[in-house]
Amino acid sequence: MASKKKTSPGSIAQNKRARRDYFIEQTFEAGIALQGWELKSIRDGRVQLTDAFVNLHQGEAYLSSANITPLASASTHVVAEPQRNRKLLLHARELAQLFAATQQKGFTCIPLALYWKGNKVKCEIALAKGKQQHDKRASTREKDWQRDKQRLLKSSHR
Repeated sequence: MASKKKTSPGSIAQNKRARRDYFIEQTFEAGIALQGWELKSIRDGRVQLTDAFVNLHQGEAYLSSANITPLASASTHVVAEPQRNRKLLLHARELAQLFAATQQKGFTCIPLALYWKGNKVKCEIALAKGKQQHDKRASTREKDWQRDKQRLLKSSHR
């Protein structure tokens, strides 16, 4: 029996900790300025967003701490830096909105996912507010209840 993929066909990487640790207020789609070796590594699935964050600096947004592991067959004349800051390509009004929101107390900007859109790599970023420990417990409780409810409905229809 074949195992099911949990990600969509265009999905590259998900930041699952982001949805657990933050309330997502608004999402944006951003392009990423990548080098050639990074794109090859992404095609091979060697990217990790777990500890990544979006750094807003001097009117621009950068994806920081996203780990793109270089391939062993990468070119020898290119110095591969796995955790370099990668520029995010956003519209000026979106950047202004992100800057204004992150100045407010408790808001931050985090990456949620990397995915393919045509032949381009896009990054879904979110304006988010951090969860307290009791909020995380309530979210887990709610998810468990929804899962149990679905199970009960499915078993009652048999």
